[in-house]
Amino acid sequence: MCGINGIVKKNLSDLDQLQKQIASMNQSIFHRGPDEDGIFTELSGSGSGISMGMRRLSIIDLSTGKQPIYANHDQLIIVFNGEIYNYRPLREKLLKSGVVFKTNSDTEVILRLYELDGEAAFTQLDGMYAFSIYDKTKGKIFIARDFFGEKPLYYANHDNQFIWASELKSIVPHIEKPKISSKGLNLYFRLTYIPAPHTIYSGVSKLEANHYISYDVKDHHLEIKKIHQTTNQEELNDISFHDAKSKVRDLVLKSVDSRSISDVPLGTFLSGGVDSSIVSLCLAQSREEKINTFSIGFKKASFDESDKSRLVAKQIQSNHHEFIIDEDDLKNDIHSILNNFDEPFSDSAALPTYLISKKTREHVKVALTGDGGDEVFGGYNKYYMGELNQKYTRIVPKGIHKALLQITTPLLSTSDDKKGRRYKAKKMMNTFNYENQYYWDIISLGNTERKLKKLLREEKYVPELFSGYKDKSKIQKPKSLTDYRLIDKILSLEGGMLPKVDRTSMLASLECRAPFLNKEIWDFTSKLPETFLLKGWNKKFILKEAFKDQFPDDFLEKSKQGFNTPIGDWLRSGLKKELESYTEIGFLTEQNIFNLETVQKLVVNHLSGKEDSSDAVWTFYCFQKWYCNVYMNL
Repeated sequence: MCGINGIVKKNLSDLDQLQKQIASMNQSIFHRGPDEDGIFTELSGSGSGISMGMRRLSIIDLSTGKQPIYANHDQLIIVFNGEIYNYRPLREKLLKSGVVFKTNSDTEVILRLYELDGEAAFTQLDGMYAFSIYDKTKGKIFIARDFFGEKPLYYANHDNQFIWASELKSIVPHIEKPKISSKGLNLYFRLTYIPAPHTIYSGVSKLEANHYISYDVKDHHLEIKKIHQTTNQEELNDISFHDAKSKVRDLVLKSVDSRSISDVPLGTFLSGGVDSSIVSLCLAQSREEKINTFSIGFKKASFDESDKSRLVAKQIQSNHHEFIIDEDDLKNDIHSILNNFDEPFSDSAALPTYLISKKTREHVKVALTGDGGDEVFGGYNKYYMGELNQKYTRIVPKGIHKALLQITTPLLSTSDDKKGRRYKAKKMMNTFNYENQYYWDIISLGNTERKLKKLLREEKYVPELFSGYKDKSKIQKPKSLTDYRLIDKILSLEGGMLPKVDRTSMLASLECRAPFLNKEIWDFTSKLPETFLLKGWNKKFILKEAFKDQFPDDFLEKSKQGFNTPIGDWLRSGLKKELESYTEIGFLTEQNIFNLETVQKLVVNHLSGKEDSSDAVWTFYCFQKWYCNVYMNL
């Protein structure tokens, strides 16, 4: 687990300048790899300066895995961030082909596989990764990102240089100050995050998951290609539920085992929910010694669910570590956590995720998580909305729905930020859609399209915001569970869930691995009948059935609210003064992004307790914090 950087400087004669730049980029991401660093720099025959750097968090092959790694008489060079989970069988295949290895690392396996198979090598990798390979013989650089987008990769291609990195903080200081991207701005305020290929900056992009860049060093042509995945998964011809359930269990056990390869201590995040409980169980059953499990809870009782994790820890007999936090625990870290994202990001679960990562890092260097279980097995409440929306809009005329909204909105409003029944009912009423666009609204955790149009100044608002994603997914009007899961893979998982875990865990220098994010499992569940995943009101049905005999009766059916954080309370207390400074008329006028009246009404109503708008206000707060602490200081 590391961070990588790279630069191609056009028409360069002074390599010292390039060396200093790559060293500065490496230092910017020291937290991603505090164990060691490495740099490659040279002047190409075409007059371009080329440099690749990395910071390393040593997990596999501690003694000989130092990067960059070279092959083919130093004509091939690689820097790599992540883990390749199938590197051992790939290594055996290469050994049989006569390949001689210098290290025991998964990094060298990638390079040797490329040496043998070229770009086709990328299709054979199972893992979480971002890497760049410089092939001197072809005069090309190849930069790839994994199937789900677990590891980040940003890039900018400007007149004088092509630059790429694991985090934006390595790029933005080395280019002319970019303008705020209108598309990125709108995506953030709709979704609370910015999915690939967009960023908050114009002219800076994020490489999409399961894609790679081919960059020609001589003519500076950049091409983005999709990695066409291969799978050994057999076609499913009328598979029975019993057989599918057995297969799911085998695949999950196999994935946990592959994600447990490490030369350093590891443990699991254990929230007590279905996904983390199953991952922890599988790891515990594969080890002779007790495993370490880690959980976090809140002193505010309505947000605390640590009792569930204790029950599972007792069941699997783990060495359980429990951390209970309140606002005081975040005072010293909240600013560094949010600023570390480098662009606006407002999933409040990032805060406890960092704290559990920080505490976990005191005991182990690697943690397995339950991330991805909901997307892979159909576990979100929003997946009910397809059928609900169809039934509701068939029964209730559009005009009556509008009248009901006017009546129910004030009735369902609350002054407390506990996401209870009234909150959920209000969200559902606002999600019903008569144009079959409800799913694009329900994933909009920041603002619906209607609210966003009021929030932003007219010239800042971008209509048809999701058109590119609709075209890419070939889903204009999502109607099925398969549609919802694919949209979540492209948007919510890549843009929201995975950056949250990557940035917060790497800020604590902890590596997180997600066994459910396995392309073989994804392929299998995508071929199953949808009723195997979502049976009536029973979410993740096949996953729970596959493991229910390992837990107490009905344990896997208990509801779990996740890493909900009392941000509404915090905004009214410790963060109030800072929030109010972001709504000053002079500042907002100079900023020229928001409609003043809308913003001030939103914030005042929340602070006064008239109406809880925790999510919307937090989204605004996180943007303003980024704007003041990051953007204005560029």
